[in-house]
Amino acid sequence: MAPYPLNRIDDLVGDRIERAIHAHHARRLRRRGSAGAIDPVADGWATTASSAPRPGCVVEPLVDGSEALPRIAAAISSARSHVHLAGWHFDPGFRLEEGGPALRELLAEAAGRVDVRVLAWAGAPLPLFHPDRRDVRDARDELVRGTRISMALDAKERPFHCHHEKLVVVDDETAFVGGIDLTGLGGDRLDASDHPRRGGLGWHDTAARLEGPVVADVARHFLMRWRAVADENAPEPTESAAADGGGVEVQLVRTVPERLYDPLRQGEWSILESYLRALRAAERLVYLESQFLWAPEVTFVLAEKLRRPPSDDFRVIALLPAHPNNGADDSRGQVGLLIDADKDSGDDTTRFLACTLYQPGPGGQPVYVHSKAAVIDDGWLTIGSANLNGHSFFNDTETNVVVRDPALVREARLRLWEEHLERPRAEIDGDPARVFDELWKPLAQERYDRRKRDGWADGKLTLLPQVSRRSEALWGPLNGLFVDG
Repeated sequence: MAPYPLNRIDDLVGDRIERAIHAHHARRLRRRGSAGAIDPVADGWATTASSAPRPGCVVEPLVDGSEALPRIAAAISSARSHVHLAGWHFDPGFRLEEGGPALRELLAEAAGRVDVRVLAWAGAPLPLFHPDRRDVRDARDELVRGTRISMALDAKERPFHCHHEKLVVVDDETAFVGGIDLTGLGGDRLDASDHPRRGGLGWHDTAARLEGPVVADVARHFLMRWRAVADENAPEPTESAAADGGGVEVQLVRTVPERLYDPLRQGEWSILESYLRALRAAERLVYLESQFLWAPEVTFVLAEKLRRPPSDDFRVIALLPAHPNNGADDSRGQVGLLIDADKDSGDDTTRFLACTLYQPGPGGQPVYVHSKAAVIDDGWLTIGSANLNGHSFFNDTETNVVVRDPALVREARLRLWEEHLERPRAEIDGDPARVFDELWKPLAQERYDRRKRDGWADGKLTLLPQVSRRSEALWGPLNGLFVDG
């Protein structure tokens, strides 16, 4: 760790930059009529969202590729009218299940019966980053050659940013919204929840399968982008009936920067609003899974709650990748600041934990945490494509769904905790603070110590490595200043 004076300078300069970035974001959103997205009241649905909460929906959280990807493939194979896909990148040779057809074969078969439309980010303008424009054009040519697949490339991105959402809509009856790209670029998404050793990175991800009225909102979002870049005029979506038995209430929330699409020229930042409402209302538990954690709008709220806990049982868990493909110092700096805030609370209780995952056993590689999901107080759940950074909150296109049904939210949390803690439901089905104190904290510390000593551990969960109390606190704010402003 750097000498204390350097730490102090790093901290002070970083804090000033973060506050300047936050003020810039607030001015930008005020000019667009969306001040409520960056300074909302605690709790409630996102009021700046174009889509209202939809009752009568079915939401099925899907954890990891081996659970989600075959369900997507089955839905595409059973399509009767059309299949719409939007993503960051599509790999024609990617397989959605072991022994299953490649994506090109799957979509070509469906396109022989129904309309198949694929909307991809056009790629980075410069070949310094991948996928670049040529990568994407080559993938498009391979995907559509000799098929009836329609594919459009969307280059309406803000500079240094991308189209990051991952959507599948089938017949306007079923939709998938989440973080799983249909590509092998950067890592193999087809991994199981036990994350066995398989010769490379593991991959942890999440998605939500949707039925009911919210599917039409997902479909309309796809069509807004499709019509902006494709020649054809796809038909308006049909509204699905509410689920038998009532279902749950769901809201589609988005990040759409201003001036990209004519129907939404002023933009939308309802993902940010939904997170801030839930975080400000949090009383007992904040559980986050994200590829990145450096948005000052989030860390400001978390730091304040850690310094002045809203209850004795308040706990915060952040599950992050051990080695993100970029932004490692950014996230670790903010984690270091949250560790400091936790220590500033004035008591000896540890309330904040930053963890990651590894494949268990000798030779186990890191499990790349690509999931973008959060649970707050067992009453609020989001799953989607948005990370906890300025890219996702302000500048990339993103889609998430928000659910506020306690039974469904609690079940989703327990499903994730069963995987990460490797414990049966009976051991984790109780007070989250107790499970934090008795399982999360000691298991993560034990595996961290063993990995440092032996190079491996017999379980997946471990403390996030290379984090100090004031680790690189300046880099996240600088990244935000030059890229996310």
